Amino acid sequence: MMAKILVVDDEADLELLIKQKFRRKIRENTYKFVFAQNGVEALKRLQENPDLDIVLSDINMPEMDGLTLLTKLPEVNPIIKAVIVSAYGDMENIRTAMNRGAFDFVCKPVNFEDLELTMEKTFQHVNQLRETLKAIKENNILKMYVDENVLNFMTHKEFENSLMLNETIEATVMFIDICGFTAITESVPANKVINILNNLFDLMVKGVIAQEGHVDKFMGDAILAVFRGEYHLDRAIDAAIAIRKEFQAVEEIVSNGTVYKPQVSIGLSSGEMVSGNIGSASLKRLDYTVIGDVVNVAQRLQASAQPGQIVITSNVYEKVKESFMCRQLGEVKLKNKITPVMLYEVLE
Repeated sequence: MMAKILVVDDEADLELLIKQKFRRKIRENTYKFVFAQNGVEALKRLQENPDLDIVLSDINMPEMDGLTLLTKLPEVNPIIKAVIVSAYGDMENIRTAMNRGAFDFVCKPVNFEDLELTMEKTFQHVNQLRETLKAIKENNILKMYVDENVLNFMTHKEFENSLMLNETIEATVMFIDICGFTAITESVPANKVINILNNLFDLMVKGVIAQEGHVDKFMGDAILAVFRGEYHLDRAIDAAIAIRKEFQAVEEIVSNGTVYKPQVSIGLSSGEMVSGNIGSASLKRLDYTVIGDVVNVAQRLQASAQPGQIVITSNVYEKVKESFMCRQLGEVKLKNKITPVMLYEVLE
């Protein structure tokens, strides 16, 4: 990896000397040098070369001295590190330089072997900073795509050896579908469709998070959410009611003569299910999710719900009838179920 170094010094012969002393490293593309004769010119070079790694700067220079330059560097490039190279190596200058952010201090006349070691140490530090920032950015991006449970799981020891393990949990599953959304894709530009969908998803996600649930996955224009822990069923229903209320307040969307009023249909089911990584270890493609009959029932309840309805089964109704107002919808034959299931709608 090549180190890009800005040398800031008003000595006319220094550029030639640097090129001579490091000619082999320059030929091998180990070092690349950029030169400036004072702090003002150095700031211009930094703007022109945002990928610079190190600044080697003298102190005494016209227009802007090296100590002043140190105070300007974080504004231009917060990653770059500076080494002061000066004949004024008294303790006051050294302390001032270090207090202003210098990574190191080299005294003139320059010992080029010592300077090279200092440059290598500084370059390694800058690379570590860059790798740390990259990891933070990647982690933030990862959080947008990977479930929080997976991220927490990844911090456990030997998590790779237990990727295919799973657990049986007691939880509530909620399927939320944006009703009739597919129809608007025929008349609304694709980029606008995505913006509308993301905004509507955000309303749904906020409702889930507010009740300490987590979004398991996005599926087209639907969401699968899971609620675990104490009062998971009550919290899931509270979330469903809140999401429905938010959608009732959403204004009609008008585009190219098409008028669309967003509504949701919601199915809720509660009980025992399996939670874990589903997929292929050989392919290295896994999906952390929940599976089981409870999950299947929730999806089928959502499919049977009308716009604005929150549909539950009779066994869920018996658990929540004292806390929520519901009305009976009647028996429905759900897919792959032998006997009809009595359904209820949560009103409030």
